[in-house]
Amino acid sequence: MSAVLNLLFKIKHGLIIFEKIVAASSLLLLLVLAIIQIIARNFFDMGFSQVDVISRHLILFIIFMGAALVSEQNRHIKIDILTTFLTTDQQEKLIRPLLLLSAIISLIFTWYAGVFWLDEWHYAPANERWSVYLALILPVGFFILSLHLLLLTLTGFEHECVILEPPMNNKPPCSEIL
Repeated sequence: MSAVLNLLFKIKHGLIIFEKIVAASSLLLLLVLAIIQIIARNFFDMGFSQVDVISRHLILFIIFMGAALVSEQNRHIKIDILTTFLTTDQQEKLIRPLLLLSAIISLIFTWYAGVFWLDEWHYAPANERWSVYLALILPVGFFILSLHLLLLTLTGFEHECVILEPPMNNKPPCSEIL
């Protein structure tokens, strides 16, 4: 395996770990905030209005990280009518250009999400500026998704073979991320 391909697999591996941590911690925080809100409303007749804003943004964190993870595993929702008419060989030749096109479209979405975020930043009242930081998930999420699609264009859907430790006995040298 070439050094460049090994580096790309290590980047993918690090990105997957980061996304799993962000998605899991966002889900945990969302659940904790929801429980706190339920207890506060039902037992103390009060609620926190900011929890609803944070919850909406945490859902976006979970969605973007989940989208990147399922695209990495090639388990995303596909609407492809052409595959029924194409042979397996034709499908394999078409996958990388389609991944590259998807990466470019995600980069375009990154740009416009960044423009949207800047616009939101300029017009947000001073007391609501803290929530605009949470909205950074839009450009960052689209960028992470485009990075995954670009890495998939270069490496394909093969399981990564990052050599993390020397192979032992009958253990294969490739590590599989699930």
